[in-house]
Amino acid sequence: MGRPQMFPTLSAILCVSLLLPSLHCNNNLLCYYSPIMYRNKTFDLILSECPPAELCMTGNGRYGNHSALSARGCMAPTDCGQAHPLPLKGTIYTMMYACCDYNYCNAGHRVAVNSVPLMVAMMTVPMLLLEL
Repeated sequence: MGRPQMFPTLSAILCVSLLLPSLHCNNNLLCYYSPIMYRNKTFDLILSECPPAELCMTGNGRYGNHSALSARGCMAPTDCGQAHPLPLKGTIYTMMYACCDYNYCNAGHRVAVNSVPLMVAMMTVPMLLLEL
């Protein structure tokens, strides 16, 4: 004779609570990250979650009138719009930081190009439904 199952509702609650951490349940922004690097270099963007109260950031490093460096990530709102000197390999660049406040907003052109198939699919589905 088997043991009767005690508290089936409690078991279900426990199972659901173990799954919840895998869901994105907070209000932290999802942004892309890339380290500070020279503009002519390529880097696969990494999806990251910002700490609470931080914004997505895009950094642009200039040497005189030449845009030479780039970066992406998260940043405190007080640092947004600021310019900071950045010494790198004997050269001092001026890093300018621009921030935005919605998920993936610092993606840039690279991700926008990859979203074209998604846009085509989104436009095709309603047309297929109209034919039914």
